[in-house]
Amino acid sequence: MRSFKNIGIIGAGSMGIGIAQIASTADCSVLLFDQNKAASIQAIKKLEKVLLRLIEKGKIKPSKKDSILSNIKIVENLDSMKDADLIIEAIVENSNIKKEIFSNIESIVGDDCVLATNTSSISITSLASCLKNPNRFIGIHFFNPAPIMPLVEIIPALQTTNNLVREIHQLLITWNKKPVVAKDTPGFIVNRIARPFYSEALRIYEEQIADFATIDFAMKQIGGFKMGPFELMDFIGNDVNYAVTESVFKAFYYDPRYKPSFTQKQYSDAGWHGRKSNKGYYDYVDNIAPNSPSKDEKLLVEIFERIIAMLINEAVDALYLGIANEEDIELAMTKGVNYPKGLINWGREKSFSWVVDKIDSLYEIYHEDRYRCSPLLRKKVTK
Repeated sequence: MRSFKNIGIIGAGSMGIGIAQIASTADCSVLLFDQNKAASIQAIKKLEKVLLRLIEKGKIKPSKKDSILSNIKIVENLDSMKDADLIIEAIVENSNIKKEIFSNIESIVGDDCVLATNTSSISITSLASCLKNPNRFIGIHFFNPAPIMPLVEIIPALQTTNNLVREIHQLLITWNKKPVVAKDTPGFIVNRIARPFYSEALRIYEEQIADFATIDFAMKQIGGFKMGPFELMDFIGNDVNYAVTESVFKAFYYDPRYKPSFTQKQYSDAGWHGRKSNKGYYDYVDNIAPNSPSKDEKLLVEIFERIIAMLINEAVDALYLGIANEEDIELAMTKGVNYPKGLINWGREKSFSWVVDKIDSLYEIYHEDRYRCSPLLRKKVTK
């Protein structure tokens, strides 16, 4: 296994500085580049405040703070990364801009340098195609906030050499992360399988079955989720969540299963992005309390069962299509989005026949391809 001690990070936003913190904490030498040097300086200042809070909480010693900060160096140009062992790009989700960056950096670094992207929605294979040596390219998708969230998705491009997946997997373990390997398909594991958590909740709202507070309450009270779908969308940002949904929908050639919601588009267009704009599905100005949820047990169970059946169906279908193995799918959903349990195992607990019946009953009502049952679910029932 090769040594990855010199790490280059392109992009000093929250994700870039988060990854820099992870690598630096693992005693790697980190070079941080952003086209806006002021952004890099500001990122380091924010990191110092984060580390001071960790000292106050007793999680690190002052000497570790000094070590982490000293391991990160701001650089003003990509040429400074010529000796890097691994470069991770964490910039805007724009394929053309990313390709331009990687084309430039390939002419600077050595032949053994691994090039990686933190993209959550762009094809890794497509990005690799801009390189003269695409077998050194790979997706390394961290979740925000990167230093806290344990899951990292490793996504090899079609061109990536097999040994590189093993090497990055081992590296991430030394960085104290939980790596999973995903096929290069839209949304990878988490952003693909999690779609129904949001989309089916929005559909239930649009059908006037329940309001935001009741749907969130149902998923927490009955399902044991830490946050309901509307709370979580407000936390992530409706603009971000909608953009991912739209990207996955287009990438799947407009498969109805991933169709975005008009409600979410309107909230995004209105600038009601959630907590960061002080208004989303809930109002965060002056801590205004949301409406009290309905406590109708039958309604709450109906909401939970509809959403969980769709989630289980999506997880089993990801397994059916070879997006990842079962262990990694379960790990991704529990460590990437903090689901209370793995979805496939949840399907076993409820019984796969129950899931099939639930999905089929929804199809009978709507006759939409959105509610098609995974062939693997049917196979599991007939076994």
